[in-house]
Amino acid sequence: MTLLSFFSQGNSPEFIMFSAQHGIVIGVIILFVLGLYIGRHRIRRNRIVASAIRYGLVVVLALTEIGLNTWYFANDLWDVRYTLPLELCSVTLILSIIMLLARSNKLYQILYFAGIAGAFQALITPALAYGYPHFRYFEYFIAHGAIVLSPLYMTWIEQQRPTWKSIGWSLLFLNVLALVVGTVNYLLGSNYMFLNHKPDTASALDLLGPYPYYLLAEEGVALFFFVGMYSLFFVLPAKRKKRLASESIYKSKGVDS
Repeated sequence: MTLLSFFSQGNSPEFIMFSAQHGIVIGVIILFVLGLYIGRHRIRRNRIVASAIRYGLVVVLALTEIGLNTWYFANDLWDVRYTLPLELCSVTLILSIIMLLARSNKLYQILYFAGIAGAFQALITPALAYGYPHFRYFEYFIAHGAIVLSPLYMTWIEQQRPTWKSIGWSLLFLNVLALVVGTVNYLLGSNYMFLNHKPDTASALDLLGPYPYYLLAEEGVALFFFVGMYSLFFVLPAKRKKRLASESIYKSKGVDS
């Protein structure tokens, strides 16, 4: 593939959901997540490495957004109705940069849920027309993978933790964002965040019914995912740790007696 075809609008391989090109890139992102988790203790002890990862994520997030808008302009595609950073993942990408730079716990409380869940859905059912090895293919998956990794970095390396209240704040954030974006859609005739209709490509929204019912269903799905994420990764491990500690104390008392 030439540089022109790599970056141009036309002559692109088609992206096929759940194909090898999809599965491989998801596998690569999972490896990065596992690597961050497995190495969390060593990274935490080495502030130089931790800072390099934090600022590296900032650079990756910024470059993907700059690259995307450069691609829009280069191909004469930039249009306020379609290319403003008003999709959920575009907003969480920008907020992730701010969160990482400021080590903001307030943004973390929202992005752990809204950022990871939104990017995860986008990774599993991409609204993407350009396949491997086009620029948009790499930009899309690198950006969404970095959005997932950013709150995980804050969790495993900076040791920040969400709470039950974080779920409420995340849902409030999503609804306020939908109100703002919906107003923009009304003024511009746009469809940011797919508030007016579903994407043209297949997506998870196809499972949630027709307009406008899928918008209401999204509320329930978001709540389900947020509660599941918090319970699976924080509540259950805490209960298991507490149970093991209690068993250890009981056994030690038995030995002493």
